[in-house]
Amino acid sequence: MDNLYFPAEWEPQIGIQLTWPHGGTDWADCLDEITETFIQLSQAITRFEPLLIVTPHTEATHDTLAARLTPEAMDRVTLFECPTNDTWARDHGPLTLLTRDGKEGARLLDFQFNGWGCKFPAALDNAINSRLAKAGRLPHPLEDHNDFVLEGGSVESDGHGTVFTTTACLLAPHRNQPLSRADIEGQLLQRLHAQRVVWLEHGILAGDDTDGHIDTIVRCAPDDTLLYVSCDDKGDKHYDDFKALERQLESLRTLDGSPYRLLPLPMPDAIYDDDFRLPATYANFLILNGAVLVPTYGQPANDQQAIQTIASAFPGREAIPIDATTVILQHGSLHCLTMQYH
Repeated sequence: MDNLYFPAEWEPQIGIQLTWPHGGTDWADCLDEITETFIQLSQAITRFEPLLIVTPHTEATHDTLAARLTPEAMDRVTLFECPTNDTWARDHGPLTLLTRDGKEGARLLDFQFNGWGCKFPAALDNAINSRLAKAGRLPHPLEDHNDFVLEGGSVESDGHGTVFTTTACLLAPHRNQPLSRADIEGQLLQRLHAQRVVWLEHGILAGDDTDGHIDTIVRCAPDDTLLYVSCDDKGDKHYDDFKALERQLESLRTLDGSPYRLLPLPMPDAIYDDDFRLPATYANFLILNGAVLVPTYGQPANDQQAIQTIASAFPGREAIPIDATTVILQHGSLHCLTMQYH
């Protein structure tokens, strides 16, 4: 068996990366509000593990954090000065591969990030990983995979050789054309050292500009568990598509032929920015060594149901709510803002 593998997110982590917002990003109109969200994320993350923050303004970012974090928490923060386009570390950060025998040989994969199919400027963010590596700030050697476009939010691993993704994203324009679905699957199997790829055909959130990242609709959890967004409102435009997603999930089997344990997450009540529906989702939670950070949207019943369901999937981890109502204004949530290192 291949000694390298793509770990599940709940396997032991050695740190989390954030890429800090600034006035030159799309957050300019709500910079104070999103900075508050990043402070809350930093407070929660540093309770459990080290935090690497990439920012073009290290002194200002340090002062902002030092005013709110304890000295003990600040000792777990490393700041790296670097020019950036935006803040979505999940998609420009490197993916970790580990070795099954636990010996040395772990590595980080640096895929090309092109702004979700050339929708947004991304050249600075695509260079972050190589800048970190050159500065000696990464925990493992960095492999250059910039000949292949892949965002971290578009793939999900169960840690046992299965990688989940969506046809909508990986086959979308300006990713890896002219490669076919079979070609792309072969690349994923080879580069992520996986045994199989499960392609999900349904579950596109209105307002999603990633073309359907897996981490907005379906997430892996221990014991062959899949958490997924469920839509029970027949009047919601998502209803038919997400019922089709549910049926596909019910048909899936693990590598040993068993059905998955399926845990439905509520669909948040519609949130709009003017007349534009935003892609709010509870599936975009972040797993830490001792906790799970759960996005909330100011909807007490839905928020509480999501927290309880996610907590049940990760026994022994503290479920910590983080208000994501500002994050969703730029069409993402907590998982999208973060990348873990194993």
